[in-house]
Amino acid sequence: MADLNSGDNPIYQSKQYSEGRPNYPQELFHFILSNTPSHELAWDAGTGTGQVANSLTKLYKSVIATDISPKQLEFADKLANITYQCTSPSMSMEELQKKVGSESTFDLITIAQAMHWFHLPTFYQQVKWLLKKPNGVIAAWCYTTPEVNPTVDSLFQRFYTIDAGPYWKSGPSLVSPCETVEQGYKTIDFPFEPVEGHEHTGPFRFNIEKVMDLEDYFTYLRSWSAYEIAKQKGVELLTGSVVEEFTRAWSEDGKIQKTVIFPLYLRMGKVGLPS
Repeated sequence: MADLNSGDNPIYQSKQYSEGRPNYPQELFHFILSNTPSHELAWDAGTGTGQVANSLTKLYKSVIATDISPKQLEFADKLANITYQCTSPSMSMEELQKKVGSESTFDLITIAQAMHWFHLPTFYQQVKWLLKKPNGVIAAWCYTTPEVNPTVDSLFQRFYTIDAGPYWKSGPSLVSPCETVEQGYKTIDFPFEPVEGHEHTGPFRFNIEKVMDLEDYFTYLRSWSAYEIAKQKGVELLTGSVVEEFTRAWSEDGKIQKTVIFPLYLRMGKVGLPS
């Protein structure tokens, strides 16, 4: 369900995904934790390589983490209080009960950088069935394009929209995945009530900061599904000339490592009690 990178060498692509993606800030998890009254059980949907699930284990007693890619799950840390499940792309209620859990038992459901690929009506039905009422919380977030400096960022925008643009796959949702992320989930359908103490469901803004050198930056670009889809079609997006342009831009200030900022946007809500 996440931004999967399956291809001719799925193990290699999963490794790229695991190494290339930024870590989420602890401020994000503490904000979510402070808005869930109970901390017994969490479900991380579209877990990928288990990045979020790993963080949740420090805050919630038990974590269920699911993904449709077995290769992604191979790179997840196998901790004692995480149960990993590989699920079908369209889970039936029977599979949901078997692999995820029972009705009204979850304190938290998270979905990171993946909800724009989901068939939302089906997913929301599952969320509303699984969450405790009235205080179970769904927390869904995405991060937008990285910010380095004006020169690198200008090259990035061209690479993202023009070079990689034709290869971004479509998700089963009714809106463009890329457009939805670029808008920070502001316009995505999110039929939940604000949690207590908040007037709206977000998006709430956070920043991810990751120290990267140029090769780290390229690893992030290679972790995109668009990069892998282009590769499957015989197209190398990071051509010699593109790499050379990025190298010049990156070296402009003489610093090998840079603090790259990924703006992150969180939507958070609860089901509430039936009227």
